[in-house]
Amino acid sequence: MSFEHILVDRSGEFVTVTMNRPQRRNALSLEHMHELITAFREIGDSDALGVVLAGNGPVFSSGHDFADVVEADLQAARSLLVTCTELMTLVQQVPQPVVARVHGLATAAGCQLVASADLAVASEEAGFAAPGGKGGWFCHTPMVAIARNVGRKRAAEMALTGDVIDARSALDWGLVNRVVPAEQLDSATADLLERATRGSAVSKGIGKQALYAQIDLDQPKAYAYAVEVMAATSQLPDAREGMRAFLEKRKPQWQRGRP
Repeated sequence: MSFEHILVDRSGEFVTVTMNRPQRRNALSLEHMHELITAFREIGDSDALGVVLAGNGPVFSSGHDFADVVEADLQAARSLLVTCTELMTLVQQVPQPVVARVHGLATAAGCQLVASADLAVASEEAGFAAPGGKGGWFCHTPMVAIARNVGRKRAAEMALTGDVIDARSALDWGLVNRVVPAEQLDSATADLLERATRGSAVSKGIGKQALYAQIDLDQPKAYAYAVEVMAATSQLPDAREGMRAFLEKRKPQWQRGRP
């Protein structure tokens, strides 16, 4: 399928989805978000093992496209935000690990995308912000994802000040996994994705989805859920193969996956 606002490139076991609206700072228009949703759905249903989410141009993403919102009525604004929520949720629902490759600014819903990705690698030049706090439209929905990464006090600081935090602060606060020089961004992203996709793809896909399902439950409910999932997945062929390979001191042969 051809796209207007994104590029989708598969190389071997991995897919790179690149936001390609540099003239609009990769702003998330309704059409742009629909294309991202379509791409992630197709990838989720494919045999790909991992995904890189990137952006072309000077910034990663500047968030919502205000051209869509400035004259929108309540119903249209709500629909736009529901679509954005669908996109953010889908990134976490697809079975493949998703790594955000952040080369520049990621603000508002663009920062929400980084926070929604499973993993994130940032260039030293990257920056992150929820700028609504110093504007007229507070970043309510971006903060759902951001606050689940950085904790209350730091979330409040980002939300209320709207200030940009640099990549090193984002690393310290838990918003990204790695910060590297710009020339190392591609190799560091590839390295993290390769390590995150080792093992059985079936097991990992269930594991990713279960992680998000239990992480916000209280501890007794989380354990009750995790026990049932882990017991059920012990019956998977790849689970049995992994155990037998360990006991027999040999390399496992997955139905689908990487050694």
